[in-house]
Amino acid sequence: MGSSKQQLSSKHALPFKTNNKYKRQDFHLKQKKARDSIKRDERFRRKREEEKNPEAKAERLARNVPATIDKKRTWDAVGSDDEDILNMAVDVERLKRQRLAAEEAAKKEEEEAAEEEGSEDDDEDRDSMLDEDEDDHDSMLDDESDAGSDDEDADTKAQARKQAAKKKKAADGDAPRRDQRASSPSGSTMSTNLKLTPDSLAEKFPSLFTAPTLPPKVLVTTNINSTLHKEAELVCGLFPNSTYVRRSAHRFGHKFSIKEISKFAANREYTTVVVLNEDQKRPSGLDVVHLPDGPMFHFSISNWVEGAKLPGHGNPTNHYPELILNNFRTPLGLLTAHLFRTIFPPQPELQGRQVVTLHNQRDYIFVRRHRYVFRDKRATEKSVVGTDGKPIAGVEDIKAGLQELGPRFTLKLRRIDKGIQRASGQEWQWKAGSEKVRTRFAL
Repeated sequence: MGSSKQQLSSKHALPFKTNNKYKRQDFHLKQKKARDSIKRDERFRRKREEEKNPEAKAERLARNVPATIDKKRTWDAVGSDDEDILNMAVDVERLKRQRLAAEEAAKKEEEEAAEEEGSEDDDEDRDSMLDEDEDDHDSMLDDESDAGSDDEDADTKAQARKQAAKKKKAADGDAPRRDQRASSPSGSTMSTNLKLTPDSLAEKFPSLFTAPTLPPKVLVTTNINSTLHKEAELVCGLFPNSTYVRRSAHRFGHKFSIKEISKFAANREYTTVVVLNEDQKRPSGLDVVHLPDGPMFHFSISNWVEGAKLPGHGNPTNHYPELILNNFRTPLGLLTAHLFRTIFPPQPELQGRQVVTLHNQRDYIFVRRHRYVFRDKRATEKSVVGTDGKPIAGVEDIKAGLQELGPRFTLKLRRIDKGIQRASGQEWQWKAGSEKVRTRFAL
């Protein structure tokens, strides 16, 4: 009995399944190479078409915007900045727009009320003048004034309805909802505007928001019997005008507490005390005390890398660095930004070309220190582009080179004490399980 001819499937080029591992690996590499070749040909074909039609590229980029967690960020609804907004995820920019819209609406209502009062006074004057005229003209003029008043009443009612509709639309558009996305397409790279600080927050922490009378002066120390002397020296080099004092627990010595150290530092015109915490001989936390009476901020440290271990690192100088506070958008974030602003001098020394960046993204504060240099753009390099993806006017032929100085580490805010240490009470505290909603951030 002869065998019937076997029909080949569309995958007839694939070999039969084998138990040989090396053959399977070789087949996988060939398939991957074929798929990459197809994708590359498609990409080059699209590139040739977009060179002929630039509008097609702009349309593709506008359509293929990735939906990241930062773009899906949600906010808490709040009526005004007088509430306890420190524990809420509120966008200070939207809060300000909401407050300005309410003030404009109240101002318009006052103007309309004043116009209505003026129109009523004019009607009374007109009636008194009409009473003095002849009787045969009185009836005719009264009829005309009644018709005019009816028209004015209809106009005022229509204007009132329009104003109410506009007010409702503005309230619906400015109210921050939990399901509303961020308005900026590049919120993670947006600078911090410290002028948007709510008044209630400035009243609660007056020492952080008032103009300092003394220049920044930092006292750096560690835990008792700490071994992080080298790391503390690096932190001392990061903060200008800082001094490192070791803490020991000698049996004949007094074990000073943080409150006693803060009192000692305040009497000697220090403005900040920084405590570097240790765990298994590595930096684990950073406590920052704003003198003389607090508040005290507690941060956890991760991903510590000293500058000597960074590839291509540079050596820092003693110049005052520039400070960049990036993407602090909530009241809690602005409070943290103001804390770091009080540590660094307000006037940097630009000849040092050093910059310290504190970039907040998803409640993690990335601390970096660089030295920058401006140079001419090479022929193979692209121009500097803005948030809209277009080259920035005036700097098309300029590029900025960066050299990291270190140290490099990441901070996460854990607690804010009202005074010094935990016994003074807490203004804000990180709680386990508070990050279940992945699109809601505190800073």
